[in-house]
Amino acid sequence: MSSYKLLFSEVKLWTLGRSRWTCRFNEGFGGCGRPHFSSHCPKVCIVGSGPAGFYTAQHLIKARQDVEVDIYERLPVPFGLVRFGVAPDHPEVKNVINTFTQTAKHSRCSFYGNVNVGTDVSVSELQGAYHAIVLSYGAEGNRSMGVAGEDLAGVYSAKDFVGWYNGLPSCQQLRPDLSCETAVILGQGNVALDVARILLSPCDALKKTDITEPSLEALGASRVRQVLIVGRRGPMQVACTIKELREMVNLPGARPEMLAADFTGVAEALKDLPRPRKRLTELMLKTALEVPGEKEQERRRNASRCWGFRFFRSPVEVLPDPSGHKVAGIRLAVNTLEGSGEGARAVLTGQVEDVACGLVISSIGYKSLPIDPSVPFDSRKAIVPNSMGRVQQAAGLYCSGWLKTGPTGVIATTMNNSFDTARSLLEDMDSGTLDVTTAKPGSQNIRTLLETRGVKLVTFSDWEKIDHLETTRGEACGKPREKLLTVEDMLKAART
Repeated sequence: MSSYKLLFSEVKLWTLGRSRWTCRFNEGFGGCGRPHFSSHCPKVCIVGSGPAGFYTAQHLIKARQDVEVDIYERLPVPFGLVRFGVAPDHPEVKNVINTFTQTAKHSRCSFYGNVNVGTDVSVSELQGAYHAIVLSYGAEGNRSMGVAGEDLAGVYSAKDFVGWYNGLPSCQQLRPDLSCETAVILGQGNVALDVARILLSPCDALKKTDITEPSLEALGASRVRQVLIVGRRGPMQVACTIKELREMVNLPGARPEMLAADFTGVAEALKDLPRPRKRLTELMLKTALEVPGEKEQERRRNASRCWGFRFFRSPVEVLPDPSGHKVAGIRLAVNTLEGSGEGARAVLTGQVEDVACGLVISSIGYKSLPIDPSVPFDSRKAIVPNSMGRVQQAAGLYCSGWLKTGPTGVIATTMNNSFDTARSLLEDMDSGTLDVTTAKPGSQNIRTLLETRGVKLVTFSDWEKIDHLETTRGEACGKPREKLLTVEDMLKAART
């Protein structure tokens, strides 16, 4: 008897409703914990280790004591857009990684990086090993502008540009040409303002962030002095938040330059705006129209760089240089608005204007891509069709994050969206809609399958080796981390 007490400090088995077994233990082997799994526990596979994936896993593990969760990630490193999308000068936003790390280290959660679902293993193979699959792989595609010249050298998507300075391996060959004076950013959301801020920020400030060394060198040599942030609608429809706008207004070494005509009638409409939109619009009005105080006037006079919103403009054509290969400007259609508020629609006036520039960055949105022929996909909306995260006509298949809703909102939006999907999954378990009575092998089978296919799995402890190397490299140059930039280097660090 004493040997059992040594082996198990606590074992409890009981049935909760239909087909629900909970197994708990603190030490030893067996039950539903790690390292050895009970075949009777519900097994959930999550594809994607960004915020959507981790928040879905977090809710599942906290809400039910018998669920085992395995997270599969295409890259060897976790955290998705928190690592590769959040601006390097926004370290406070990245603190959510601490919460995700706690989830990854939970006894009923495992991380498997360097696994490309759809290529290394199919969704149907995962379905054979798990009771439920949650697709949370985000939006790695770019929305096309659909205009002539968008394939010219010097035209980039914001997604790829952000990936370049944030160390996304697939974007390290981008090497954007920053030798021009004027850059035009199409789109007025937070990502557009992130890009504008990085282009215009003093390098001394960026040196203290986790921006990659090659991009820091390129920005240090940049000749960009003006950034125009273009939107098809007006000031009251701008998609950024007040925090990002305030950062631009106060950006060291840069002054705002707006067109007063763009703000005609805006002051009169303020009283009818919801509070967040009102505060944002008031800051824009103040920046554009008010004469600043003496200190701010001096700061602006001394600024060597400038930025500004350009409203009521849509891209018509990216204009080439004489060689026909590189961008030399952009032709913009002048719009007017029909309707008011968030529902206002941009309507062409027939007028156009040309803006000389050597860099065009399209920040008109990310889009999800299909992962596997067996998974329903709405190509027009670029989402997996679903109801509250339940994939339509695909029992046991769920989705969360941008794949579920499209690329909208901030990390907190994704958190709520992912919790909703987790709740749907748990409801289906409890009601019996999702059958968890049949034993499933989970990662045991998938790991064996991947090994026979030569896939080098990266566990969370392997990631911690990568993390340690990156932070050590960063300490040597006064940064929080210096990221590894290739999958090969990441795998090498994981194996040390």
